[in-house]
Amino acid sequence: MSPTATSIAEIKQTDTVWQVIGDFCALLKPRVMSLVVFTGFVGMYLSPGSLEPALQVVAIICIAVGAGASGAINMWFDRDIDALMMRTKERPIPSGKVSPEAAIIFGVLLSGGAVMIMGLAINWVSSALLGTTIAFYVLIYTVWLKRRTPQNIVIGGASGAFPPLIGWASLTGGISIEPLVLFAIIFFWTPPHFWALALFRSGDYQIAKIPMLPLTNGRNSTINHIVVYSLILSLVSTMPAVLGYSGMVYLLIIIPLNIAFVWFAYCIFRNDTDKNAKVLFGFSILYLFLVFSGLLADDLLLSSFPPNVL
Repeated sequence: MSPTATSIAEIKQTDTVWQVIGDFCALLKPRVMSLVVFTGFVGMYLSPGSLEPALQVVAIICIAVGAGASGAINMWFDRDIDALMMRTKERPIPSGKVSPEAAIIFGVLLSGGAVMIMGLAINWVSSALLGTTIAFYVLIYTVWLKRRTPQNIVIGGASGAFPPLIGWASLTGGISIEPLVLFAIIFFWTPPHFWALALFRSGDYQIAKIPMLPLTNGRNSTINHIVVYSLILSLVSTMPAVLGYSGMVYLLIIIPLNIAFVWFAYCIFRNDTDKNAKVLFGFSILYLFLVFSGLLADDLLLSSFPPNVL
């Protein structure tokens, strides 16, 4: 074989390896994982505890791997309905890029590894919380709730709210009111976020026979729920300032964010269109990121200036 032919074969083989790696990474739902990791990091940063920097990195990696692994198990269980929906049919399993057997083994091994390493390297409280998060997402949400009740997002959304608790516990070995408020912010953010998605993706959910709220209760009821949860979220998200563990910087960020969130919810209430639902869905992702960024910025500034300045 000529040198040129050998080089081409090597390139093809390399591309195949990277493609396989990319397919398995896609099982971890990296976009969802990134937000999970960030909220977990903020919970860790805001905690009063201490931990060696290297171990903090280990804790963050465990949170990321645990979240991604539960996503892989979710894709394995939902491979039948994922194949039916436009939004998910190109995922690794329904598209044939990863076998179901490989996906479940991958997910289970990563889940067990993340929980065990968190316990051995950090502490067993954060390990138990991580294990609870994975079990809640896989067993409670994916297996039990998702295909049975329109409250799937409300109850199942708790799994996505655990990372700040895990981050906090990884440094303190326990939990307190502060991370519970962070948990509540994500918990009340989740329903309007996913119901907005369900409004403009209702056709997908109907084909897959997933009982999302627009299909079981109608669009008007869903929109009313979105407005109510948006109002509750706007109250809950001010609690860090009310309770005194964030300050004026956070308030200056959260107030306009809450006004915008409620306004976009009202826009759907006033004019039920897929466009308005997409706007709220897109903004909700930015909202959660900016809320936790605001908490981080507030703490950073408070630690940089004397108490009487801010």
